Amino acid sequence: MQRPPKGKTPRRPGPKKASNIEKDPVGVYCRIRPLGAEDEECCVEMISSTTIQLHAPDGVKANRNGEFKETQYSFKKVFGINTTQMELFEDVAKPLVEDLIHCKNGLLFTYGVTGSGKTFTMTGSPGEGGLLPRCLDMLFNSIGPFQAKRFVFKPDDKNGMEVQCQVEALLERQKRESQQSMPKTPSSRQKADPEFTDMISSEQACKSESVDEDCCYSIFVSYIEVYNNYIYDLLEDAPFDPIRSKPPQSRILREDQNHNMYVAGCTEVEVKSTDEAFEVFWKGQKKRRIANTQLNRESSRSHSVFTVKLAQAPLDADGDHVLQDKNQVNVSQLCLVDLAGSERTNRTRAEGSRLREAGSINQSLMTLRTCIEVLRENQMCGTNKMVPYRDSKVTHLFKNYFDGEGKVRMIVCVNPKADDYDESLLVMRFAEMTQEVEVARPVDRPICGLTAGRRYKNQAFRDELTQRLEERGSPSNVGEFIESLPALPPCELVDPSDDQTLPRLIEVLERRHRIRQMMTAQYNKTANTLSSMLQQLDSQLAANETFLYDQRNKLNEKDKMIIHQRAELERLEKKSKTLEYKVDVLQKTTDVYEQDKRSLQQELESCEQRLQKELSDKRRMEQRMQGVVTDTKLKWEKECERRVNAKQLEMQNKLWVKDEKLKQLKAIVTESGAGSSSSSPGERPEKPERPSRERDRNVAQKRSASPSPHPVALPAHPIHRRSRSAGGEKWVDHKPPNNLELDTVMQPIIPNAIKVSTPNEKALSKCHKYLLRHQELASDGEIETKLIKGDVFKTRTGGQAVQFTDVETLKECTMAPSRKRRSGSAERTHMEDIENRAPVASNVYQKRRKP
Repeated sequence: MQRPPKGKTPRRPGPKKASNIEKDPVGVYCRIRPLGAEDEECCVEMISSTTIQLHAPDGVKANRNGEFKETQYSFKKVFGINTTQMELFEDVAKPLVEDLIHCKNGLLFTYGVTGSGKTFTMTGSPGEGGLLPRCLDMLFNSIGPFQAKRFVFKPDDKNGMEVQCQVEALLERQKRESQQSMPKTPSSRQKADPEFTDMISSEQACKSESVDEDCCYSIFVSYIEVYNNYIYDLLEDAPFDPIRSKPPQSRILREDQNHNMYVAGCTEVEVKSTDEAFEVFWKGQKKRRIANTQLNRESSRSHSVFTVKLAQAPLDADGDHVLQDKNQVNVSQLCLVDLAGSERTNRTRAEGSRLREAGSINQSLMTLRTCIEVLRENQMCGTNKMVPYRDSKVTHLFKNYFDGEGKVRMIVCVNPKADDYDESLLVMRFAEMTQEVEVARPVDRPICGLTAGRRYKNQAFRDELTQRLEERGSPSNVGEFIESLPALPPCELVDPSDDQTLPRLIEVLERRHRIRQMMTAQYNKTANTLSSMLQQLDSQLAANETFLYDQRNKLNEKDKMIIHQRAELERLEKKSKTLEYKVDVLQKTTDVYEQDKRSLQQELESCEQRLQKELSDKRRMEQRMQGVVTDTKLKWEKECERRVNAKQLEMQNKLWVKDEKLKQLKAIVTESGAGSSSSSPGERPEKPERPSRERDRNVAQKRSASPSPHPVALPAHPIHRRSRSAGGEKWVDHKPPNNLELDTVMQPIIPNAIKVSTPNEKALSKCHKYLLRHQELASDGEIETKLIKGDVFKTRTGGQAVQFTDVETLKECTMAPSRKRRSGSAERTHMEDIENRAPVASNVYQKRRKP
């Protein structure tokens, strides 16, 4: 039969915390240890009482810029190498002891690399007691006269405290004394080490002045260590077995009804003096695990936690005994933690168990760092990430302090030697981050409603009553009262006829009876008077209680009003900050807009100036172009006139040549037809006269003084001429990428050419000729292609230059739509192509025939 699966215990919800709880940052202090030798290199410098600076020692790698960066870190206070233990205690630990007396918890721990002075800061040495013995001394100096008897307060097994009456406490003491009278093992009793008996001088003793005199106090101490993430009780009395010793048993963590963590089964010893408390501490200190490493002769291999628990309860109305009410017992505790130092195995040369111990120490410190980082992120960014307290016993034990159960203070111990520079950097970063974590401020405990000062008032009342009774002669106790009565006569009867003894006895007894009646009447009268007085006092007390109840109600209303006003004030402050932030954003936006406006105005003014300049340049250009157009128009008019005259002259020459040929032909025909008889053979026909050139000379004289181009004569039978660029010379064929491919008939074919889209010096240095293809739109809408030619030659400076020598124009003409092609159409096309050439680019000449 299978058992049903066991259900998981549901987690109890934690106590709800008010959203308006005041918070304080974790107090982080820094203490610099003196150097071991004067000639050692120092990498830590104290700049001010709150700031230190780390210098990179020689041999450390520089940053990317090749410079050694000096970093500064700020703390609540920095203690230099000359700081005494008393000065450190006054600033760091004394406020925690005062809070402990006022029912507030505290946590103080030392942090740093191995060999940085953590144990010395916490424990001290003879004549220079550390923080722990000074805290105990101040605590006992403050509450010494008000301590309760032993076993009046008794710890239970659930992190609570019970109250016993005087009789139960007496029985408990007698029971313990009887157990101590039995023979014990040699290790059951430890004496204080003589080296630590005089750690604090009487001149340095201090006490708290704000101690409640109407309370009774008891101090309990416990001492544990966390070794390899296991908890061990250092005050446990293990039975002595000389043959087979048992290893210590590890303890577990539990959570009490108030959701506070505690070590279950941990030994809590009630102490009544500083010497006794330090004797218990030294008993556990001898059991703590320490070892010798390369960096520290006595290196702590575990985290130690010494807890001082203070139980206090108010006195009853008479001021004689502790109030027997468990709800009125307040328990506060101060944890003094000496964390083991972080270390690198390549420096400590740890092996075996030492290596495992170092790994456990570093892992627990890393968990502490992770918890601090998550707490900081949750508080600054508003996230709700889970804090990994349970990853380590140290963080799990102290999670209540970080959740708001008391003050938290940390002392960062630094060794300024250069070898610890890298580890000190990591410690400083962790300490700087810890300062940004805020812990809820502990709430004050409720005040007891009994009369204040009742301890001394009741004692003074009893002393005064005894003194008055003595002054009046009245017996102050029952024995004296019996002695004041008349003495009894001898009551022995020897003779039956004795008639004197009994009457004397009766007389004495009657007198005693009368005295008793008188005293009874007086007592009843006094009792009645006292009863009436007590009734009056009760009525006054009831009235006072009613008044006090009303005042408390009013005070609660005022507190609620104050809380409401504080919440409203916080809301208004947040709103004010939000509005200020918005105003700043709007102001910055306005400034940006104003700056943009000014820049746009400047740009607009510059654009207007450029526009005015461009308009003036445009007007000047228009005027200039009008002049150029006029000059060009006149020039081309003269050129056209010159060309027309040249054409007329050419046609006349052609006509004269044809007439000459006809005349010669006519002469031949006439001569063959008429015979040789009609004229003598030596006679020749008259040579026709050439047309006169007087008119041409007149026309030439009328030309303008501008340089005239070379005369162009067309051949009688025009034939297709190949372009000169088809020679054997190398050419640079410059064809821009935006040119269009046209099917012009007279396209140049250049076999030895380097085609480029942009001319460069390398291409020009390899060629002798240069050709540029240029396209533009003609007046009739057709695309003209101009071939601009030139010679390439070297300059004096070693560069390349081009001298343009020729221009050819290629133009497409529309053919007639008829299918029959005239014989002269090709000739006309060729003639138009020749006519469109520039005069300077023409390279076809016709020699005149002699008549």
